Amino acid sequence: MANLVYFSSVSGNTKRFVEKLEMPAERIPLYPKDDPLVVDEEFVLLTPTYGGGNGRGAVPKQVIKFLNDERNRERIRGVIGAGNTNFGEAYCLAGDIIARKCEVPHMYKFELFGTPRDVMRVHDGLEEFWRH
Repeated sequence: MANLVYFSSVSGNTKRFVEKLEMPAERIPLYPKDDPLVVDEEFVLLTPTYGGGNGRGAVPKQVIKFLNDERNRERIRGVIGAGNTNFGEAYCLAGDIIARKCEVPHMYKFELFGTPRDVMRVHDGLEEFWRH
């Protein structure tokens, strides 16, 4: 099992970012017919923001379903948000919403599939986070 759980849509932006981290990670299933993911250890969630900036539908439905399982919700320790600065005030809003509702820190925000600096900062930040 991994200490990083992520959701990526068919665009694959978030998946490409996670692959660059070169860390074990579990993907939240894309389709309702897929078996649900249930984690058995503490994790940090990485999620994109949906909705085009109006704030509605910011958290992907698959992430909501994942966190509605109490076993998963009780193990979340932080969230990392991916977004699009074109969303303005709603940039990485999904991470803000999840952090508030789950009472965990919104640890980092990056745009789309991230820069090499974002990859380095998230990788090093996660390693440091799990050491403590």
